[in-house]
Amino acid sequence: MHIKKYGRDYSRRHFLQTMGAGFTAGVLAPLWDVIAEDGDITKAYPEELLSLDLYTKGKLKAGQQLTADNVDYVKDLLDDVTYIQVKQQGRIIDLAETTTNVMVMNPPPYIEASLKNMGQAKFDEKGNVVAADGGPWIGGNPFPKPKDAAEVIAGHNLSWGRYDVAQYCIDEFDMDGEGNEQYHYNFWWCEVAGTGRISVDPKPILRDNGKYLRYQSAVWTYPNDVKGTSILNIWPYDATQYPDFFGYLPAFKRVRRFPTNQRFEPVIAGSTFFLTDAWMTGDPTLTWGNFKLIGRGPALCCVHDNWQGGRDPENWKHLRHGGKANQKFFNTVMQLCPEVYIVELEPTGYPRAPYSKKRIWYDARHVTPQVMNSYDRRGQVWKQWEGGFDWYEKNGHSYNGERLPHPVWSWTHVHSHDIQSDRITSFEHVPRVVGGITCNMNNPDAYDQFTTEAAIRRLGT
Repeated sequence: MHIKKYGRDYSRRHFLQTMGAGFTAGVLAPLWDVIAEDGDITKAYPEELLSLDLYTKGKLKAGQQLTADNVDYVKDLLDDVTYIQVKQQGRIIDLAETTTNVMVMNPPPYIEASLKNMGQAKFDEKGNVVAADGGPWIGGNPFPKPKDAAEVIAGHNLSWGRYDVAQYCIDEFDMDGEGNEQYHYNFWWCEVAGTGRISVDPKPILRDNGKYLRYQSAVWTYPNDVKGTSILNIWPYDATQYPDFFGYLPAFKRVRRFPTNQRFEPVIAGSTFFLTDAWMTGDPTLTWGNFKLIGRGPALCCVHDNWQGGRDPENWKHLRHGGKANQKFFNTVMQLCPEVYIVELEPTGYPRAPYSKKRIWYDARHVTPQVMNSYDRRGQVWKQWEGGFDWYEKNGHSYNGERLPHPVWSWTHVHSHDIQSDRITSFEHVPRVVGGITCNMNNPDAYDQFTTEAAIRRLGT
């Protein structure tokens, strides 16, 4: 017989009582002090926050599925859109044990840099993150122990994917509310860190004395009518400034500059994805404002166990279900996250933005965003951006991104769901796309190959 030491009510009271006192994570012990010992978080939380079975008093447990029949037991652990998907739209979610080893929940070098450089970050007079010497940040999460919502958001935005270089191959499906495919694309997305580099020379700054935070490009390779279409964003380190935004259109055979604040329109026909949605905080940090913590406590998220390479080692493809076409949702896995920060922010730098705010759930164990709900100008929930993540090692199969000394940690899928129109764009991370581009991490040549105006022109032809 298990005697509850704390229980659900204690945990809820604890988080409510501490919300006004700061963000220090952990219930039984400071979270990052525990992580520094061996990466194991079990000393930071009571068993009741590490076990769905104990949290729900036996109503749900790992190994079961979340369905319309039982979702109300954990309504308080879900964002609004996920609840609707399960309760009303037939989504079914597999439930897994809580992951307690943080070293498989972000790339180990990133976590190690976060520990090594802890306490050295500060905000300058504009609100930009700088190192102790006043220069650009030197690597890892600058605020693994965030004191406020601004530190949560800024810390993530400095390194979206946690690698110095990331090349993601993406299979995109755009569907109606019944799961019928309307558009199907292949593209790849490349991110090159300009600062905070910890693995790929030159470190910690790539070039231009740290003037630029990141170089990010995307190139579509399928179908033929969009083949060669590409975009390039060059992000100033100054987070009050908008990225330079370029696009290559094969029909015009030239690179065009687009308005720098054009971030609330579909990236390509049929998609529900806006540039502002990328990694859930897809704009420079200080072009948004009114940051605030609105919730803190446990949540159900797709934070681990979502890589499909153990089942489909060649293609990593998710099975699907839901809607009349049985294709609406990816089969996904959620687990009980013992602690998340729920943060709101408003598009203060975009007076004509169709969003009134975003609400983002960050897993406190590594301060990575898990799910985002955006709201229209009336304050009604409009879209969800749900990410799935994993350590790419399962059932005797693994992938190291061609260069890493360990398996890849990365995102595995995205649901971009317009809940008002019920249109949904689904992305899944695959090993290759049409055109021969492959998934790769920490490619030292990626800047010249993929993230310049000359590069997107060459790739487009």
